[in-house]
Amino acid sequence: MKKIFLFSIIIGLSFSCAKKVSEESKTPKEQEPKPAVVVGGDSDTHGCKASAGYTWSTLKNECVRLFEVGTKLSHAEDEKKYSTVAYVIFDGNKAELFLDTQKEPILLERKSEGDSWLKDDYQLIPWKGYVLKKADKIIYTGE
Repeated sequence: MKKIFLFSIIIGLSFSCAKKVSEESKTPKEQEPKPAVVVGGDSDTHGCKASAGYTWSTLKNECVRLFEVGTKLSHAEDEKKYSTVAYVIFDGNKAELFLDTQKEPILLERKSEGDSWLKDDYQLIPWKGYVLKKADKIIYTGE
């Protein structure tokens, strides 16, 4: 009788342990914590942090904040309900043009002081500030 009682206890314990193990395998494992996103941790290929306002300038050969070093040009069409800006960085007879419609900046050149900066169908004219034309149509003006 003692043997049967002891045997039934062992059987009961083994079934209860097996049930506990199967329940644990059904519950999802704890997920590894995801690394926190660091503000300012978005460096581009040149090491410029866009979230901090920096853009690579080929002309200056460094990361710059356009709103600090560039000349601001405003969109020339007044009837639009939105406003866009362009920035220009000058260095001698070269100008680097940053447009919101272009992924890469456009390098313009002029032959001598007083002339316009040119590249393809873009023309930056120094007149009452600056006038930017594309295919003979004024698209931006600024000081």
